[in-house]
Amino acid sequence: MDHAAVLARYDQELREGARPDGPGARIERVGGVVRHVGAGARDWNGVLWSALDEQDADAAIAGQIARFGALGRAFEWKLYGHDRPADLGQRLSAAGFTPEPTETLMVAEIADLALDVPPPEGVRLRAVTDAAGVDALVAVHERAFGADGSRLRHRVLAQLAAAPETLVAVVALAGDEPVSAARTDLPPGTDFAGLWGGGTVAAWRGRGLYRALVAHRARVAAERGYRHLHVDASDLSRPILERLGFAPLTTTTPYTYEP
Repeated sequence: MDHAAVLARYDQELREGARPDGPGARIERVGGVVRHVGAGARDWNGVLWSALDEQDADAAIAGQIARFGALGRAFEWKLYGHDRPADLGQRLSAAGFTPEPTETLMVAEIADLALDVPPPEGVRLRAVTDAAGVDALVAVHERAFGADGSRLRHRVLAQLAAAPETLVAVVALAGDEPVSAARTDLPPGTDFAGLWGGGTVAAWRGRGLYRALVAHRARVAAERGYRHLHVDASDLSRPILERLGFAPLTTTTPYTYEP
């Protein structure tokens, strides 16, 4: 895989050429910035891409604060390691943004992955297609990450209702207990399917569920015609993904701003 070429295509298709991710959302392109404005405060609001330099970066940052501030919304500036200017993160911090933990953007060519990775014995995978499935997915999220899942529930329900073809979500069940869950975004007109939310409850970690859910979603993405998978990997998941065949391309750090 040509890492530089794949990263350039990722930027072009998913960042500069981004599309709204839900009903009522819109993409705005203003002054070297591409931002996503959700239909409401519970949707994702933020900056996806920018083409800035030392002369215009501060004005662009102020413009985003003003835009989302007028809406009364918190928002995120998704900063990548190769974005310019090189001190953009420092400028965001100086403007009042708070950096969250840095993750690694990892990409794999699906054709190079080993996809014959079944779940552990006694576990079955169930597609999430209705409210009950969403509740199970959110339950795993809350148990695995210790975070409130209300915004996730809102987002997944909205996506299933408006554009179910752009989402694959799956829950792993041990008996009737949801023990792991994950989802995949399938943006139309791109080569990249995105892996999100892979989480496993503590008692079931280390048994291969994460790998099984990656393989399952990779098979679905390949069937839908996607060439690459991408994931924002934590330090915990990065070595697993590297063993599966994913390559690190750059870093990504969410900078959040509260109005």
